[in-house]
Amino acid sequence: MKIGFIGLGHMGAGMAASLLKAGHEVSVYNRTRTKADKLVAQGGKAVASVSDACRSDAVITMLANDDAVESIVFGEDGILDSLPVGATHISSSTISVALSDWLPLMQKPVSVS
Repeated sequence: MKIGFIGLGHMGAGMAASLLKAGHEVSVYNRTRTKADKLVAQGGKAVASVSDACRSDAVITMLANDDAVESIVFGEDGILDSLPVGATHISSSTISVALSDWLPLMQKPVSVS
């Protein structure tokens, strides 16, 4: 499976490493690019942007708080703009109950012809 992983702190880096060990194709993104180096050495692919990480079957975020998640999901070229229809966003971030309730409601409209 192709997986994008955003947020490579202690927990995120460990989760991404486990996905690589399980044989998944993992693209990693972090604001501090050097945090991706260890994962690249394990077979991950460092990408330059959130939108690049979203060129996957699923994207996982492991971020610190609501503000970080909102900026990555709703920002310009963020997850909402970039994730293909049918792909999944999995938030493992430390966020409020209110945001976790709201995130699933935010999705791209699907046009029916």
